[in-house]
Amino acid sequence: MTSTESPAPSFHPALRWGAEVISVVLHPLFIPVYILMFTLWISPLTIALDPQVKARISVSFGLMYILFPLATVLLAKGLGFVDSIRLKSQRDRIIPYVGCGIYYFWMWYVLHKQGAFPAPLAAFALGVFLASSAGLILNAWLKISMHALAAGTGITFLFVLALASPFAWGFYLSVGLLLTGLICTARLLSGDHNTAEVYSGLFVGALSMMIAAWFS
Repeated sequence: MTSTESPAPSFHPALRWGAEVISVVLHPLFIPVYILMFTLWISPLTIALDPQVKARISVSFGLMYILFPLATVLLAKGLGFVDSIRLKSQRDRIIPYVGCGIYYFWMWYVLHKQGAFPAPLAAFALGVFLASSAGLILNAWLKISMHALAAGTGITFLFVLALASPFAWGFYLSVGLLLTGLICTARLLSGDHNTAEVYSGLFVGALSMMIAAWFS
């Protein structure tokens, strides 16, 4: 396994700064929760769901997809298992991948076993778990972009929802594609990844979500 960082391309500082802002706002820890919030509070598929149930699911997703993974990274950094919380090397990514895999599997298991939750959320949670697991395996050979993994999973989930829904999803898909493009462009501008690492992340994320939808 190698941990060589991609050489930073020469872009204007303003572009690099904008790429960093986008990378933080559309961080892989946040993307699953953004997708959840959209599905619960904006999507017409869950308009009849009780607001208290929506709030409970939102809190659960916030814990499992943001708080616990973030705490794992900070703890690993404090104990010296990772060199940077930015996870710039493949070695730094091993423990976060394993920790997130546990949290993601548990979230999927809860959504899958409890019939009170909307079925599409269980499919999405499975897609996130599969993408994270694939990222861990591929990390031995490639510093695959976590941002692109999350973006590929998220945009594919939106397409799955659109295909299964009688409602018009053109606007939502357009926004999703725009954000996916921004995420991938930001990772290239920042110099943290090369094109192979970004495109492979998109592909693996999309494939993981398609597999999850097929088996859900």
